[in-house]
Amino acid sequence: MAHTSRGEKALIEKAKKAAVSAKTPLDKLRAQCLARGANGIKGLGRAFRIMDDDGNRKIEYREFVKGLRDYGVDLDKHEQQELFQELDTDGSGTLDFDEFLIALRPAMSKNRVNLINQAFRKLDKSGDGIVTVEDLHGVYSVAKHPKFLNGEKTEDECLYDFLKNFDTIEQDGKITKDEFNNYYAGVSASIDSDAYFDLMMKNAWKLG
Repeated sequence: MAHTSRGEKALIEKAKKAAVSAKTPLDKLRAQCLARGANGIKGLGRAFRIMDDDGNRKIEYREFVKGLRDYGVDLDKHEQQELFQELDTDGSGTLDFDEFLIALRPAMSKNRVNLINQAFRKLDKSGDGIVTVEDLHGVYSVAKHPKFLNGEKTEDECLYDFLKNFDTIEQDGKITKDEFNNYYAGVSASIDSDAYFDLMMKNAWKLG
């Protein structure tokens, strides 16, 4: 993934400061998620997914408040109401789960989005919009993975572990484009320099 522990630390420190100075509930929630690291948004997503008993990928206000509380988000009642109303654009009284996570992503430049899309397309060999262990064969090497070298894990087991870094909700070993984008939106938030982000992505994924 090419996201270093130094980058993770920088993201957390930056997000903690942003949470204090945030002017809107959405900015405050986003910063509190990123203060948990690049996977902070995916963690909130998992908290909401656990409550989605009927699998309709919709969040009612009661579920929204409970999900924020369970994840340890610090928003008062007024901020919760304001945020829900802002995200409930059609006034249906529910939030679309995927649109909610997309709204949480930090803004990224067009160039960064293009690089992330290139990386996903390279991984998604089948072109079906989902990356699986089968897609990774010949694309991502585990030859230097310590647990592969010592025989503790097979190649497929190492590849599955790799996919779990991006797996947002079900931990099913299948990575969607949204899950991949959610992860890299968090990484992007820790990197101010477009040139560095460009270099990191190209080196990590051998992009042209």
